[in-house]
Amino acid sequence: MRGVPDRSALDLARDALARPHAPFRSLPARVLVVDVATQRATLLEAGRELGSWPVSTARAGVGGEQDSGRTPPGWHRIDARIGAGADPSTIFDSRQPTGERWTGAADARDLILGRILWLDGLEPGVNQGPGHDSHDRYIYVHGTNHEPRLGTPDSHGCIRLARADMLALFERVAEGDPVIVVDEAPVPDPLAGGRFHYAGVAGSGMSALAQYQVMRGGRASGSDRGLDRGGRDAERARFEALGIAIVPQDGRGVADAAALVVSTAVERQVPDVAAALASGTPILHRAQLLAHWVAERPSMAVTGTSGKSTVVAMAFEILRGAGRDPSVITGGELMSLQRAGLPGNAWAGAGPLVVEADESDGSVVRYSPEVGVLLNLQRDHKEPAEVGAMFETFRGRVRGTLVVGEDAALERFAAGALRYGFGAGADVRGTRVTLAPAGSAFDVADVRFTLPVPGRHNVENALAAIAACRALGVPLQAMATPLERFAGVARRFQSIGAARGVEVVDDFAHNPAKLAAALATAHARARRVLAVFQPHGFGPTRFLWREFVETFASALAPDDRLWLLEIFYAGGTAERNLSSSDLAAEIVARGRHAAHAPDRATLAHAIAVEAQPGDLVLVMGARDPSLTALAQAILAALG
Repeated sequence: MRGVPDRSALDLARDALARPHAPFRSLPARVLVVDVATQRATLLEAGRELGSWPVSTARAGVGGEQDSGRTPPGWHRIDARIGAGADPSTIFDSRQPTGERWTGAADARDLILGRILWLDGLEPGVNQGPGHDSHDRYIYVHGTNHEPRLGTPDSHGCIRLARADMLALFERVAEGDPVIVVDEAPVPDPLAGGRFHYAGVAGSGMSALAQYQVMRGGRASGSDRGLDRGGRDAERARFEALGIAIVPQDGRGVADAAALVVSTAVERQVPDVAAALASGTPILHRAQLLAHWVAERPSMAVTGTSGKSTVVAMAFEILRGAGRDPSVITGGELMSLQRAGLPGNAWAGAGPLVVEADESDGSVVRYSPEVGVLLNLQRDHKEPAEVGAMFETFRGRVRGTLVVGEDAALERFAAGALRYGFGAGADVRGTRVTLAPAGSAFDVADVRFTLPVPGRHNVENALAAIAACRALGVPLQAMATPLERFAGVARRFQSIGAARGVEVVDDFAHNPAKLAAALATAHARARRVLAVFQPHGFGPTRFLWREFVETFASALAPDDRLWLLEIFYAGGTAERNLSSSDLAAEIVARGRHAAHAPDRATLAHAIAVEAQPGDLVLVMGARDPSLTALAQAILAALG
C-alpha cells in the first residue's frame, strides 16, 4: 500500500489488544486475524502462522451498523461451526443446506458454500449490542463461489474464502476461538514525501499533528467545516504560513494524498472520508499517527481526566529550559509558542516528545511511551471503570517509568510507580505550599519552586511534570527556573484584562472537576464570581448532567451569578434533545443564581450591568473557539 510493507498478523493481533474494548490482556493461544488492508486471513497459534489465505471483506467497507452491508471490525468469537462433513460444494441458506451443489458455473449470486463460522461480536458498541450486533447481523466466515474476486473487498458484509481454504481453516479452529477483524491501514512514513490530508484540521489534536509533520519536514494539507464557514482568517493564515495547505472540505484534498487523517469526531459522511473510501486512500485515526510518533523516540505521554494540557506544557518547558530540545503535541496552546507566532500546540525538536494521551475517545491505549503519566481518574466522558481498564492497558505499554498521582482511584496503579503529590508516601512531594491570587510557591526536597499560575490544582500539575521529567533524567535543580518562567496555556485561567475594577478570565473548564477548580481559583482572587459556562456537546452534557448540577450547587457561592450558554454543537448526527435552560432550572432549584443566556450580545450587557468592583467574570467552556471573543466582548462592555 503506497510502498508501506505489510505488517505481520502477529503485530496486528498484538496491536488489537490495545482496542478500547479488547476482551483480552494477552493474546489467546489461537486467533484468526482478518486484515482488511491486505484482504488476508491468517491463523495464529502460540504466535506462529498455521495458515494464511486471501479473503474478501465487504465492498462497502468496515462498520458494525445494522443493514450497512459492511464487515464489522474488532474482536469476535466463533459462536458456531456449521457444515462439518458436508460436501465442499454444498450451498447453504440461513445456515441450512439447501440440497443444491455448486458446479463451478458462473453465478452472480453471493453463495455460501461448504462451511460456515458464525461470528459473535465481543466489543460493546462496536460489534455487540442493539443496532450493530455481529451475531444478529449473521456475520460469517464462509466459502464462496466468487473465488476470482478474493483479495479485494467484494462481499456484502461477511468474510469470504475459497472453498478449499475454508475447509482447511474450518478443521483448525474451534467454537470459542477469537477472530479479529483489523480495520486500520498501516501508517505510511509521514516523512517519506507523501502528503497527509487532515479532515477537521482546525481541531486542537489534529492541527498539532499537521504542524508537527511539517515541522519535521513532511507535507500536510487540511480541511475543516469551521474554516469553510469563514471568519477565521487569522487561524487559516497561521496554518498556511507553516506550509499546511487549507482547502474546502469537499473531498478534493484527498486527491493524490498518501493518507487521510481523521479523528473520532469525523463521521463517514464527511466528503473527505467518502473520497478516501472511493479512491482506496489509507484512512488513519489521529491516534494511529500519534502512536507512530510516540514509539519512534524517547517520549512522555500524559493522561487523566483533568490537567493533561497543563502538565504537558509544564513538562515541555522544563525540558526546554534544561536544554533537552523537546517536541510537543498537545491540545492546549502554549503561550510561549504563541508569542513566537505559532498556533501553540506543537513544536518539533530533536529531543524527547511530550504528548497528551486522550482517554475520552479511548486512544490512550495505543501509546507506548518511555514515561507514562496517570494524573487522575474521574467521571468525565466515560464511566470510571471503563477508563480504568484503558489505564491498565496503557500501563502495560509504558516502556520505562509510570508516574502516578495521589488520586485514590489510581491506587491500583501505584505498585512500582513513581508517585507524586502532597502525602507522605509521595516520591516527588510538595511541601510548604503557599497559594496566592496570581501564583504559588512550594518545595520539593530542598528546592523552592515559584509558579506564576494560580490554584492548588496547578501546584499538583507542576508536581506531575517534575516527576515525569525526573523520570527522563532531568536534575531537580534544573527545573525551578523553567517553571518560574512558565507562561501558561491559553484559556487555562487566562486573564483577558480588567475594567472598572472587574477582571475577566477565560478558561477551558468543561468537566465537573475542572469547573470546581476554576471556581475555587476565582474565589481566591475576587469577592464575587460572575460565571459563564457553555456545555460542549449534547452527548457529554447528557452524560454529566447530574454532576454539573451538583458541581455548580456546591462550588458557586450564594452571591455568585451563573449564566449558561446553549450547548455547543459542532455538527454531525448528535441527538439534540436537551437545553441549557433545563440545566439552569435545576441549579436554581438547588438555591444558586443561574440563568439561560442564548443571546451573547445581551449577555455581555447583562454582565456589565451586574458587575461591581472586586468581581471576577469567569468564562468557561471547551471546543468553541469563539468563547475567547465572548470574554473580550464582556471586557469591552465593562469598559
